[in-house]
Amino acid sequence: MASATHLVTPEEAHSDAPLEAVVVRFAGDSGDGMQLTGGQFTLSTALAGNDLATFPDFPAEIRAPQGTTFGISAFQINFGSSAIETAGDAPDVLIAMNPAALRVNVAALKPGGLIIADVGEFGARNLAKAGYATNPLEDGSLAKWQLIPFNISQLTLDAVKPFGLGNKEALRCKNMWTLGLALWMFDRDKAPIEEWVRTKFAKAPELAEANIAALRAGHAYGETAEIGGQIPQRHLDPAPAEPGLYRTVTGAEAISIGLVAGAQLAGLPMFFGGYPITPASAILHHLSRLKEYGVTTFQAEDEIAAIGSAIGASFAGSLGVTSSSGPGIALKAEAMGLAIMTELPLVIINSQRGGPSTGLPTKTEQSDLYQAVYGRNGDAPMPVIAARSPADAFDCAIEACRIATQFMTPVMLLTDGYIANAAEPWKVPDMTDYQPFPVHFHDEAPAEGKAVNPYARDEKLARVWIKPGTPGLTHRIGGIEKNAATGHIDYAPANHQAMTDVRANKVLNVRSSIPDQEVTLGEEGGRLVVVGWGSTFGPIHQAVRRARARGLDVSHVHLRHIWPMPRNLGDLLKSYDRIIVPEMNTGQLKTVLRDQYLVDAKPVTKVSGQPFKIAEIEAAIEDALA
Repeated sequence: MASATHLVTPEEAHSDAPLEAVVVRFAGDSGDGMQLTGGQFTLSTALAGNDLATFPDFPAEIRAPQGTTFGISAFQINFGSSAIETAGDAPDVLIAMNPAALRVNVAALKPGGLIIADVGEFGARNLAKAGYATNPLEDGSLAKWQLIPFNISQLTLDAVKPFGLGNKEALRCKNMWTLGLALWMFDRDKAPIEEWVRTKFAKAPELAEANIAALRAGHAYGETAEIGGQIPQRHLDPAPAEPGLYRTVTGAEAISIGLVAGAQLAGLPMFFGGYPITPASAILHHLSRLKEYGVTTFQAEDEIAAIGSAIGASFAGSLGVTSSSGPGIALKAEAMGLAIMTELPLVIINSQRGGPSTGLPTKTEQSDLYQAVYGRNGDAPMPVIAARSPADAFDCAIEACRIATQFMTPVMLLTDGYIANAAEPWKVPDMTDYQPFPVHFHDEAPAEGKAVNPYARDEKLARVWIKPGTPGLTHRIGGIEKNAATGHIDYAPANHQAMTDVRANKVLNVRSSIPDQEVTLGEEGGRLVVVGWGSTFGPIHQAVRRARARGLDVSHVHLRHIWPMPRNLGDLLKSYDRIIVPEMNTGQLKTVLRDQYLVDAKPVTKVSGQPFKIAEIEAAIEDALA
C-alpha cells in the first residue's frame, strides 16, 4: 500500500506488475445488483481455487433515491494465490456504475488503481445528484488513477435487444454485463455463472437468456480490441490448500450449520425462535431450510416472544436458540435473566451492528461486549464467546451448544455485520473428528418420601434437566429465587447469597472445559502483544505478520472465550511489556482486561461502521513500540 506521502508517477500508475492478490470493488445503486454480482464473482473465484475474503457494504435506507450517495451498495472481494485474511485495505479495481458510486468509493482506491465507469450514467442529472459540478470523467480530477470509461448501459441494451425487453428491464442486466467483463479480466470460467442464471430464472427463461447474453457480451468485450489494451487480463494461480472438500460460506451460513451440528452432537432437536432484524435475519432464513435435520423455526411477533419461545423449547427438552442484533438483544435482556435463573440451556447469537438505538443497521461494529458480559439486571453471568471469521463461526456455534447443554446455562455467541455477511472458503469438516456431548435427562424418580429437587447439581454445578411429564418428576422452576435444596420459592438472605454464588461459580467452571489461551502469532512474552477478539482477527494477524517481518518484537493473541476467560490469560498478558487492544468500539475488551488482570492495556478504537485496515493496526504497533 502506498504511503500517504508517496507521489505516484504516471509510469507507476500504469505499470502491470505481477500480483499475488487483487482487491476489486463493485459499486452502484441499491437496485443495480452489486451484491448479486459480487456473490457470483466470489463463486467463480472459489471455483478457480483462489483464497478470498469479501465485504458486502450496503445502505441502511430501504430504498434511497436513485442516483444519490445515500443509496450506494458496494461489494469488495480480496482474492489471490496466497493466504487472504481480510477483504483488503484498498481496492485495486473500482467498477462504478454511476457518479454517486464513484464519489462514495473513489477515495478508497489505491493510487494507480483502475476505475471502470459507466459513461451512460454520467449525465447532468446524475452528476448533480452525486454532488459533482463537473464531470469527473472529463475534468482531470481522476488523474492519479487509471480511468477506462465506456457506455456499459448502451452495450447492455445492445446485447439484450433480441429478447424484446423494455428499457428498464433491459438495464437491469447491466450487472451481468459487468460481471462478464470482470470474469474475463481475471480469467474466470463463465459456464458456472450461466448455469446459476438458468436455475435462478427457471420460471422466466427469456430473462435467463437475456442475462446470459449480457454476461457473454461483457466477457466478449474484454477480448476485443475495443478496450485498446487498457485492461490487461490477469491470471492468479490457485492458493495452496489442504486436500478436502471446500465451499464458500458466510458467517450466517456457518452459524446455522454449526447450530445444527451442535444440536446433533448433543443428541437434541433444535428450536429456533427469531424476529427479523439486520444483520441477524439471515440465520433464520438459513435454518428454515434445514427442517430435515430436526430443526423447528418460528418467526415470532417480537423479540421478547422469540426468546420466550426458545426458553420454553429448552424447558420442554429441545435446544432453544434465538438470535438478534444489539437493539433486539436489549429487548431480550429480561428473558435472558429468566434463562439464567431457571438454568436452562439457551444459545443467543448477537450479530452486532453500529449503535446505539437503531444506529447503523447495515454497518459493522463490536460495541455489544459490555452488553454481553454485563448487560442484565442483578448478578446474572453467562458464558460469552466470539467468532473471528465466517468459517470460524461454525466451530463457535458448536462450542456454544456444548457449553449451554453441559453447564445448563444460556450462552451468547458474538459475531458482527462483517462476519455475518462476508464470505470465505471453508474446508467442510469430517464430523467424526468432533467429540459428541450427549445430553442425559434426569429421569429417576426420588425415593418414597423424598421430594424432587430440580436444583440438584453435578460436579460442574450444572443442575439436572428434567423433561416435563416425566413420571414422578413433577417440578417447577421460574424467575423467582428458589431454595437450593428443594426448588421451592425462598427469599431468605442466606439462600439468595448461596444461589447467586453457585450460579456465578458454575459459569466460572466453564474455564475448566476450555483450552488455555495460545499465542496466535509470535512468542509468549516480549515487548508488545496485540490482543483482539471477533472480526478484528484478519487485519491484526496481517499487521503483526508484516511487523514481525520487519523485525519488530510483537505478537498476536486472539480471544474466542470472552467470559469466562482462559485460565492462563492473566499470566500470558503480564509476560509482555505493552498491550494494545484494537476494537470496533470505544475500548470495551480493554476495560474487561484491566478489570480482571490489572494490566495496562491500551485501546486502539474505531467506530466508523467499517472494519479495521491492516495499515491502521500497523501504525498502532509502530506507535506502541516507538
